[in-house]
Amino acid sequence: MLAALHDRDGRGRFGGRARLGIPGNADDWASVARQLTEGLVKGSERRGVVPESIVAFLCQDPKDGESAREVMERLRPLAQLLRTACGALDVPVIEALCISDGRFWSYCCPSAQCCPSDGTPMGLPGTSVLAAAATYAGLQIRGSLREFRARLIPWETAAALEQESALNAVSMALIPRILDDQSRTAVAMETLGLAHRVMRRFAESTSAAGGPGGPGVPAVSGAAGVSVALSADLRDDELLRHDEAATLILGLQDRTTRDRAAEWMEGDEAGPALRLWRALARRCVGPYGEHAAAPLTLVGWVAWSSGDELEAREALAMALGADPGYLFARLLHQACNEGLDPESIRRCLRKERVDRADAEVITSSESSAFPESTSFPVDADGPSGPASTPSTRVASRRRRKPRSTGSVASRPGSRPAGTAGTRRPRSTADGSAAPEAPTRAGDGTGGGTRSRRGAGRHGTKQGDT
Repeated sequence: MLAALHDRDGRGRFGGRARLGIPGNADDWASVARQLTEGLVKGSERRGVVPESIVAFLCQDPKDGESAREVMERLRPLAQLLRTACGALDVPVIEALCISDGRFWSYCCPSAQCCPSDGTPMGLPGTSVLAAAATYAGLQIRGSLREFRARLIPWETAAALEQESALNAVSMALIPRILDDQSRTAVAMETLGLAHRVMRRFAESTSAAGGPGGPGVPAVSGAAGVSVALSADLRDDELLRHDEAATLILGLQDRTTRDRAAEWMEGDEAGPALRLWRALARRCVGPYGEHAAAPLTLVGWVAWSSGDELEAREALAMALGADPGYLFARLLHQACNEGLDPESIRRCLRKERVDRADAEVITSSESSAFPESTSFPVDADGPSGPASTPSTRVASRRRRKPRSTGSVASRPGSRPAGTAGTRRPRSTADGSAAPEAPTRAGDGTGGGTRSRRGAGRHGTKQGDT
């Protein structure tokens, strides 16, 4: 995380912040450092306040068999890349800290007296003066980033195998339909309908249990709040079947469907939607880890729209970790880090919803006025009633067979267009009526029969007269 610092009248203050998950591949660190630095500095410039300096925080827990000090040494190149990227924009990094396993190290201080090689222990969570003041003011203490991520990371239990089998089975049937233009819209409607039913199921379970309302955030603070959140997540997992989760995960890979789902961002819809997107992120198991970008982005968006920037940043960072090229997550992450107001995005989504509802009303009205089953009487001279009515002309054209290129209307002596479809017999040289030429197999009997030219032009064929 990068935090901008400003100095006004000798009193320093924090400015904007930019946060991004640390990529597992060190080859991506240079681009991440550049993206994070430009987002913070240029975002501050657009707001008219250029940061005078920056503090960098590198936070990561040790892996299995790794010590906190080894984490610090492993991340040292990333700290240097961040310092270089900030210096290229003429904003110095005055401090770069690594925080791991309850200790912190400075990459900028060379003194072992104030910054020992084993790191400096941090205070216990909730024991600082700031934490005490927040508790007295009634503010909620949310827990660590590890506890946040635990609500969003994929399952690693025995149920993960069952979920992976469901994803494999559903993908075989659903992916071809999503890729087909004719069935894509139907899949979107099915996905959104299923999501709405599951959200209603979540809301009803909360009402029956007498749980708290709000945007899916427990009302209890501290360790008790973590326990309540875990219990709520387990209850949601039990309410969502494997096949339902697979259908929703794969259906949300369609951009249009995902954008429609993002409209559930406020009011009574926000809480159940946030719980559903969290549950789906936990179901992106095994080789479907990249599919988590869509539900994680929706988690970040609904959390940000509901005022929870902490969960929003974490979820959006995890979405970019699952798919670094996911544009929706990147745009939301940048907007959240720059401190923009989500209301501008909410207005756009509200307008899309209203416009779509109006279009559906218009389509329904037109269908009820002229249903497909409506028939218009047609006689030999065309439709009855006023000839200027567009709907009757269309109906007439649907019921007439197309004439072939050699229609009788193009020959001298034929009846004019618009008369009865029965053709006048052809006359011979002596004035007697000649028999009709045989029709082709499959041709109609009226007006669609192909006429024969004079026998002397191309010779006489078998069956011609």
